[in-house]
Amino acid sequence: MSGNRSIRMRWRRRTAAEPADLVVPYWQAHDEELLSAGLGAIARRLPALVHDAIRVAWQASRTDTAAALVLTVLAGLFTAFGLLATNDVLESLFAAGATADRVRAAIPALLLVGTAAALRAGMLAVAAWAQERLKPQVERLAETRLFRLTTRVELTAFDDEEFHNSMQRARDNGVPDSATVVEMTVNVLTGAIGVLSAAVTLGVLHPALMPLLLVTAVPDAWAALRSARMRYAAFRRVSTARRRKFLLSDLMAERPPAAEVRAFTLRRFLLGEYDRIAEYEQRVELDVAWQRATTRMTGDLLGGVALAAVYGTLGLMLAFGFLPLAVVGTAVLTIRASQSSLASLVQSVNKLYEAGLYFGDYLEFCAMAERFVPPERTARLDPFRRIAAESVRFTYPGADTPALDGVSVAVERGEIVALVGENGSGKTTLAKLLAGLYAPDSGTVRWNDADLADVDGDTLRERISVIAQDHTRWPLTAAQNITMGRPRDDERMAEAARAAGADAVLARLDDGYETLLDRRFRGGQELSGGQWQRIAIARAFYRDADVMIFDEPTSALDPRAEHALFERIRHHAAGRTVVLISHRLFSVRYADRIYVLDRGRVVEQGTHPDLLRTGGRYAQLYELQAAAYREPSSAC
Repeated sequence: MSGNRSIRMRWRRRTAAEPADLVVPYWQAHDEELLSAGLGAIARRLPALVHDAIRVAWQASRTDTAAALVLTVLAGLFTAFGLLATNDVLESLFAAGATADRVRAAIPALLLVGTAAALRAGMLAVAAWAQERLKPQVERLAETRLFRLTTRVELTAFDDEEFHNSMQRARDNGVPDSATVVEMTVNVLTGAIGVLSAAVTLGVLHPALMPLLLVTAVPDAWAALRSARMRYAAFRRVSTARRRKFLLSDLMAERPPAAEVRAFTLRRFLLGEYDRIAEYEQRVELDVAWQRATTRMTGDLLGGVALAAVYGTLGLMLAFGFLPLAVVGTAVLTIRASQSSLASLVQSVNKLYEAGLYFGDYLEFCAMAERFVPPERTARLDPFRRIAAESVRFTYPGADTPALDGVSVAVERGEIVALVGENGSGKTTLAKLLAGLYAPDSGTVRWNDADLADVDGDTLRERISVIAQDHTRWPLTAAQNITMGRPRDDERMAEAARAAGADAVLARLDDGYETLLDRRFRGGQELSGGQWQRIAIARAFYRDADVMIFDEPTSALDPRAEHALFERIRHHAAGRTVVLISHRLFSVRYADRIYVLDRGRVVEQGTHPDLLRTGGRYAQLYELQAAAYREPSSAC
């Protein structure tokens, strides 16, 4: 293990030079553990890994799991049987008598050897096929479970740093490594059975032969383990550089940054950065290639010495009559056959241990995510009359101060209620509480008289439509962007598009509603920010919910388009309930009630005229915005 220690020390010297304020990236969470793990640590963890792998594989496909395991074991038995039959062949060939008679005597054993080899090859082929079938099934099972959890957990989970990092490890490493764990488990079983078959064969031939297998195994095991450690250390050493190189390649080859690359003449700079990082990566890889070649050469040299010692021992045992010639020949064949199984076993165990750490992250995340899944709620929702927040307080995970502190607002059926205030005042957070996306730390949010804490989240959100300021630009068709998974009704979709002003946008698209809104795909088209906002608002109108929440719905529109869109919202929302968040106070003048928030508290409320007469925070903000339009710009 001195080699592992030297690799570990080089790693520690490198990481010790890094700034102390840098947090280890989530994809490097197990570096130290992987670089310092010895055979003892690996052996202790192996049974649990094998158990978890078989359990997941069994859930994915019982048939393929049983086929892979059972056939692998049977193939090992036929390996031992074939080696023992080989001994019978050699005994017949080395016996006294005429050559023809000896060959005839060896034919039955030869047939057994051939049959055993054919059956072993067939079983391993079917086992490999079952193993290949298992890999996509296991990965799909793991990925499906992950996404079922991530789409069910409460929204606050994504504001929790520990949850987010754990989810990233589970998605980026744990899910792919779930299939690797299963694959390596079968490979470990195959290698172990191969080595065990050789050991059993030697033990049957003569008990004194079993230690000779260990002598030949040590150099190969050492070389394989040390080479794997070197490869892993090099991979982790360049992992950050490699990710930066991929990032630079995207900047030079993707469409979104292409205009700025040319506008700011970044070509030479980006190519220089790419070359610098690629050169470092290549230097590390060439260095480790030499180290691994040296290790393999040393292992082969030591293996040759060990093999010579074993053959010398067999020769002495033959010379002094401890073993017949046939047994010595069979022992030589068995030892040679076991070496490939041993090399495969060591490499597979090493890969299994590494993949198992990240698969363990996946299992831990699933357990963590289960704690974020809201409990089953059974309260029913009556026809909408009123939604109200009563003295709600809410603090984001990890934050020192609350985003909302003792806030009370009410929205009656058919009203347009506006939430205004400066950045960070709590407007968006309050809207998410009203929509049931967040649950307050204290206080209540009620739908009529029902506490939302007792209402199933999906049931509630079927009755509320939320268009966020940072709404998602879904890489789907225009129609799918409007209907968003609801049954398609072309007449209602066209009406929603007209109400949002999106009909003019769709009319200019080559395939209209069937146009794919993502230029990264063939036939796809891209929209401007304002066009996307119209599509998002059409989505809200199509949903036809009891309560519609619009968060900065016109931030990407020019003043004329903004005014027209607000008029459309007022017209289409007649008889509906609207919660409107906007920085542009001119747009909320016609709201039935305006709540002014500041640092997580409601500081004013009333109609536009009432708030202007009060001369408080709202009046000050309104006057500032109005003055910006009245006063001539000094730049003109």
